[in-house]
Amino acid sequence: MDDDNQRIASGSLLNDSEEAVEQSLRPTSFTEVVGREREKENLRVMIESARQRGAALDHILFHGPPGLGKTSLAMVIAKEMGVGLHVTTGPAINKAGDLAAIVTSLEPNSILFIDEVHRLRHPVEEILYPAMEDRAIDIIIGKGPSAKTLRLDLPQFTIVAATTKLSMLSAPLRDRFGIDFRLDFYTEEELAEIVQQKAQKLGIIVHPDAAREIAKRSRMTARIAVRILKRVRDIAVVEGKHSVDLDSVLAGLKMLNIDELGLDDIDRRLLHSLAVKFSGKPVGLGTLAASISEEAATVEDVYEPFLLRRGLIERTPRGRAITDQGTVYIQTKNLTAL
Repeated sequence: MDDDNQRIASGSLLNDSEEAVEQSLRPTSFTEVVGREREKENLRVMIESARQRGAALDHILFHGPPGLGKTSLAMVIAKEMGVGLHVTTGPAINKAGDLAAIVTSLEPNSILFIDEVHRLRHPVEEILYPAMEDRAIDIIIGKGPSAKTLRLDLPQFTIVAATTKLSMLSAPLRDRFGIDFRLDFYTEEELAEIVQQKAQKLGIIVHPDAAREIAKRSRMTARIAVRILKRVRDIAVVEGKHSVDLDSVLAGLKMLNIDELGLDDIDRRLLHSLAVKFSGKPVGLGTLAASISEEAATVEDVYEPFLLRRGLIERTPRGRAITDQGTVYIQTKNLTAL
């Protein structure tokens, strides 16, 4: 039994901490980033220019549906630049003082990655504008007529931000990014390559047809492909298999209740609600979410983009509605009595 097979058979990978495993799966260079050719080409030019000038990168904004590699790209950019990376999220920065503490501690040319940047509070944004544009922040000391403004100069640094809701970014903040990239869904071929790449890092062997099946049912999203890979890996370990074959994948997908289109229970409940509860008529997002006991933001951010892309639902001026294709799916799956 070779090393890879022995590791999966013994289940030694299950002893790794989940955080360490997650970090090990992330790409460490542009050569490991699957797809994203336009983005990589632009970023390589920006990085090389910054290196030759001895300056920080211009600020970068990534936007698009969740699970498409925005965080991974930020980490790769820092590694390619050879600079430090500081990671935070919009909701974690509660007040202007929190942001001031972060940016004043940055090293020259380092990168500050802000995930969910659309959730920054307005007072924090106000502090961020001069930090991004002038590399300085203004701190107000005292209150009332005796209040004074103290300007602190900052080292050159780069903000790389990610958002799933570009429309929620204020225009002044959006305009301060030197470049923005919309990350679109992956193709099945790219996802199959990602599955094989992550499998190699996990120390397991995945048959090509098994990798393609995972890719087919991953909602065109890398994060979901990796999640499915881990679960079918578990099945292979429990069954004592030396590699992940198509049977293991099909068994895992059946356990996860993911069908041929990549739809899960919540997707089917959503389509059933549109088709049956609302008789195929348009319905508002809040009402639709309440009908399946989910939050509106979850429906809009997690489930709706894929269903729209697949042509199963549509947005109308009066709300969300199921399409003819979605109705055929409901009937084919015999979900009218769900």
